[in-house]
Amino acid sequence: MRNIGIVGAALCALVQPAFAKTIAVAAGEGAQGRLQEALITAEPGDIVELGTGRFILSDGLSLDVNNVTVKGMGYDASILDFSGQQGAGEGLLVTSDDVVLRDFGVENSKGDGIKSKGADRIVYYQLRVAWTGGPKETNGAYGIYPVESTDVLIDSVVVRGASDAGIYVGQSRNIIVRGSIATENVAGIEIENSFDADVHDNIATHNTGGILVFDLPNLPQMGGHNVRIFDNIIVDNMTPNFAPKGNIVANVPTGTGVMVMANRNVEIFDNVLGDNGTTNIMVVGYRFPHNDAKYDPLPRDVVIWDNQHGRAGWDPKFRGGAEIAAAMGGNFPAIFWDGAGGPAKAPVISDTVAALSLGLTDILADPASATPVPLAVSTTRPAALPAIKLPDSMEAAVR
Repeated sequence: MRNIGIVGAALCALVQPAFAKTIAVAAGEGAQGRLQEALITAEPGDIVELGTGRFILSDGLSLDVNNVTVKGMGYDASILDFSGQQGAGEGLLVTSDDVVLRDFGVENSKGDGIKSKGADRIVYYQLRVAWTGGPKETNGAYGIYPVESTDVLIDSVVVRGASDAGIYVGQSRNIIVRGSIATENVAGIEIENSFDADVHDNIATHNTGGILVFDLPNLPQMGGHNVRIFDNIIVDNMTPNFAPKGNIVANVPTGTGVMVMANRNVEIFDNVLGDNGTTNIMVVGYRFPHNDAKYDPLPRDVVIWDNQHGRAGWDPKFRGGAEIAAAMGGNFPAIFWDGAGGPAKAPVISDTVAALSLGLTDILADPASATPVPLAVSTTRPAALPAIKLPDSMEAAVR
């Protein structure tokens, strides 16, 4: 038995990094070259440790080594400052697996703050990404931006000022976004063309739209589904839309709490919503021209229950919204569905607030031609979606 134990220990040693080390990088003169060199020369298992201070950077950074941790001394203590960035790319780009990014800040990147592409088992923890000049069209598009990945954990991050989405997960699967704050972005949190996501215990406030769940055409991964939005605070999303013209989020009405577009199997429950001038929750089809025969523009199997609703709908910012609100006595309801696809596609709603169908069964119909009717409260709902579980190694990285 002793020999078996020795052999087992030897095998474990083979799969662990033999000489894992900490590479300390201090702020100060030459930070650009020293930090990029550390990211290039790091080996699997290494920690690139950012010292206290402001790292003045003139270009983006990249990491393509698996199983590396980039760790600072806190998101207000170790700051990657891209205010003088020469190119238009992201601040930090990660293209490797099993990476942990934690405890540092990113400011004023010309493009996205932190982007990871094709990076499986990626962890974003206790990070801050901000554009410090306030909401501007010239700010980078995305703050935290994982795309084309499996197993994504975004935990305890703060994002401010993104001209598209503060926290965005696209074309990915098995996702958790939790414990985070998104403020003064166009979209606070966005799950796009992704499968199996839990978005919970976040605060989305002072954005144009709080939390968005979209599916868009002409992308490698479509058919977004199985998304749970729960235990979030989604309030006062009244920042005027500052997205560059032509971006899909430029069409998000100011004052949107939650917006579901062309997704299926979406659950919205146990959230606190209010002070959203257009509405607290909207469920809509994709009402833009496209040429993708494989794309389904209709939302379906959306379930809404046990949310707390405050004031909503006093200033709806979509075509025909003000007229509908006036006809209803001045206020739009806290929940609405555009009617896309007809009654078979209607959301299941058990919140005890007014809910409305706009009656726009034709996906090409002009919103101004709406024929609103109340939506009945449902007494039953489908079986709940399962909770998302990530690999134990990812949860261990944030404990």
